[in-house]
Amino acid sequence: MEAPRARNPQAVLFACGLNSVRSPMAESLLQQMFPQGLYVRSAGVKKGELDPFAVSVMAELGQDISSHKPQTFEELEDWEGLNFDLIITLSPEAHHRALDLTRTLAADVEYWPTQDPTGTSGNREQKLAAYREVCDGLLLRIRRRFAKAGAANL
Repeated sequence: MEAPRARNPQAVLFACGLNSVRSPMAESLLQQMFPQGLYVRSAGVKKGELDPFAVSVMAELGQDISSHKPQTFEELEDWEGLNFDLIITLSPEAHHRALDLTRTLAADVEYWPTQDPTGTSGNREQKLAAYREVCDGLLLRIRRRFAKAGAANL
């Protein structure tokens, strides 16, 4: 059975392990869909380095994430607080961290298990294909999840 959903969240946080691939991609995708209607951020359990393959794949969609600075939950909390209606976790460690946080926060948590493409072997094109697959999957989930909010915002 699925957990109740924040019907039309105003603030969404995407979270993964390092805030270097999956969560910045998702943040950018959702932000582009709702440039005015939603507050969107991303964070990681640990701090990573922005992945150049993620930057390349997002650039193919006309989205520039090259200035994204990976941050942890703690850094985000210190910087601007954790005032989110919805936290979408993309990795098991991020999900556990979000569940710990929501013991004291009034936020819904949704778990979207998402493959980490960083371990993909092969040539550049094979690696990019793995990142594109992750990006496409995130875009599909975001469209499905936020379609009703979009109709209300249009």
